Amino acid sequence: MSTKELKKGYTTGVFTFLAFKSALEAFLVTNSTAISKTNKNDNDDLDVTKGCEIVVTICENKEELHLNNTYHNPHILENNSNKVFIYAGLGVGVVTKKGLKVPPDFPAINPKPMEAIQEVFNSLTNNYTNLNVYCSVSVTNGAEISKKTANAKVGVIGGISILGTKGIVKPVSSAAYIDSVETEINFAHSNAYNLLVFTLGNSAFGIAKKKYDEAQIIEVANFVYDSIQIAQKTKVKNILFLCGIGKMTKVYQGFKNTHNRFGSIDFIQLQKEIYEELNYTVDIESTKTVKGITIELEKVSKKLVNDFYKMIARKANEQIKIWFDDINVNAIILEQNEVY
Repeated sequence: MSTKELKKGYTTGVFTFLAFKSALEAFLVTNSTAISKTNKNDNDDLDVTKGCEIVVTICENKEELHLNNTYHNPHILENNSNKVFIYAGLGVGVVTKKGLKVPPDFPAINPKPMEAIQEVFNSLTNNYTNLNVYCSVSVTNGAEISKKTANAKVGVIGGISILGTKGIVKPVSSAAYIDSVETEINFAHSNAYNLLVFTLGNSAFGIAKKKYDEAQIIEVANFVYDSIQIAQKTKVKNILFLCGIGKMTKVYQGFKNTHNRFGSIDFIQLQKEIYEELNYTVDIESTKTVKGITIELEKVSKKLVNDFYKMIARKANEQIKIWFDDINVNAIILEQNEVY
């Protein structure tokens, strides 16, 4: 059976760089306001910015620009006596808190895209002197798009961030989501949270919000291993990991990513270990889900269910310790608004 080749794409930073180059070239030729628009191409990654319209405006007067109304300073790029002042336009966020790659009160445009913009500014203005221009980077409907991200949580207000490190978004890697997780971990760690709470699923997130600050809660989706690895590199010392019994079973069986495409639970192994530890034989032929096993055990006794949860949680913690022996992770199963 043949498989469809998945589409690669480019980050918002790449498209911003291309739009900036086009607008600056037009401005230098016409000596009048130039607007360049481009759409971020579609790809097979999980990214809410797919297809978004990025708009770069370059002009002589700041008053011509339509800006994010959150107070901010511009990024200022210089080439000899030439300067460009880059502002957050409508739909591009402004950083308001410490702990991100961009300092507070500046447009949420990451360093790598800014480096690329600096290079093209240098090359196109080398033959000019005393050139001062104003630029806005905007994203159409960016404020609405940002509501699907963690931007507000980490203090990016009024729009999306212009991201990018290497430029290419690889399909299925879900690079955009992992970048978001990394941003949230760095932000929480920079703001002196001694404990980070990783949640997998809406129920776990809802329970976590009742006890912890939202800034220290990271929704890691299926990226269990990747998220803990990022935390380890960031020197985080303590993690509380909350998820349901099914996903936790995958973790204890060694799944670094709990999405179904990475494989299914080994129920033969699970049956064997339930028998060895709980002295009970599960009918896996009729019980083909972990939830189904829970229902079967509940018919016997509540204690048996509790012992099952504790077994899975213990084994998951043991597996995480094998992966990461220098970070304290406490994996806890959340089931029906109870924790085990």
